[in-house]
Amino acid sequence: AHYAQQQLVCAACGCVLAEGLLTTTYADEEHLREVAYSQSTGQKEQLSRCLLRGIRRVQDLCKVLQLPTVFEETAVSYFQRALQHPSFHLVSLEKKELLGGCCVFVTCRQHNWPLTMGTICSLLYAKQELFAGVYLSLQKELELSVPALSLADLVTTHLNSFQLFQHGADIPAAFVEDKEKMVARTMQMVELASETWLVTGRHPIPVVTAAAFLAWQSLQPAGRLTCPFARFCKLAGVDLPPPAHLRLKELLDILLRMASQLAWLKVFKLDKKTVVKHIGDLLQHRIFLLKNAFCLEGEEEQRAAGEGSAGESSPSSPAPSGEAAQEPSAGKRQREGGRRPLLPPCLLNPRKRLRTAALSPADAALTGDEPISDSEMEQYLRSPEEMRALRKAKAWP
Repeated sequence: AHYAQQQLVCAACGCVLAEGLLTTTYADEEHLREVAYSQSTGQKEQLSRCLLRGIRRVQDLCKVLQLPTVFEETAVSYFQRALQHPSFHLVSLEKKELLGGCCVFVTCRQHNWPLTMGTICSLLYAKQELFAGVYLSLQKELELSVPALSLADLVTTHLNSFQLFQHGADIPAAFVEDKEKMVARTMQMVELASETWLVTGRHPIPVVTAAAFLAWQSLQPAGRLTCPFARFCKLAGVDLPPPAHLRLKELLDILLRMASQLAWLKVFKLDKKTVVKHIGDLLQHRIFLLKNAFCLEGEEEQRAAGEGSAGESSPSSPAPSGEAAQEPSAGKRQREGGRRPLLPPCLLNPRKRLRTAALSPADAALTGDEPISDSEMEQYLRSPEEMRALRKAKAWP
């Protein structure tokens, strides 16, 4: 308890009427202390400037992407959780700016809303490698479950940005295409690419763009075969990814090999332009044509083993010089024209390994059995603890 001076003051004139001591306790003082209403309700608590700026960026990004209100609320809550996490307190300002985009990306994936990482990076003017690192950190630290995006949703989303589905001043009438037909044909082309290992380990956007170009040409090939790939992307209003030309070449190679197995197309001499006219027939019978045009890796190995055993068991007889000279070229033509294994392109066309530099004569002379000097041995004993451990080890029987 402690004592406090108490005065009784007249309300009319303000003079002191009486004085006295008032005995109170610390508990009573704490109870009688005035607390402002704003302090009790938290009205004066303000968010940090970084958090306010990030929330505003998340909201603007959701408005640009025309996302529902529920998505915006979820993305903002993820962003607030991320900034409160200790792992994101000391990150750079650039990564904090990308954190809001990662929260929007996670929200769209969780709600099965088709959105690619490249779209977010283009809106934020960010590098995809840096964005991917922040996204993986966010997913790990907050323990978020993010489902993968299916190719079907990706095709629909990517084609929604095309400008070839309505007449315009810059688009000729012959180039305008029905959206449903284009999506359906592109979906079949992407499924074909997936079945032939062209999507595995690759960025999906170049594959979808190349498949959309072939689908667009095949729907009306008469006036579209002369349109190059770059002009198609320019008319559609989409970017041309650098690997898309390679994906287009790989798709055309698959189509040509399939066309060689179709009976009524064997009489034609098809090339990469004329095969586009028959894409509808090739896609209709793609399971049968793929089975005939390619073989599995196990079948190829068994066939090679069978030929090898047959060659060893047959009695060796001297062949004429002309036949012997023709055998390698004939075998090469048979391998090129026959069925080859259906493998990923990275296995069919492996990258060339860099040649290691030749060893110098002094390095080549080293065998590993050279004696080690005492000074070199002492370099490994750098601390007294190691010296004591070595003496203790030598003292053991």
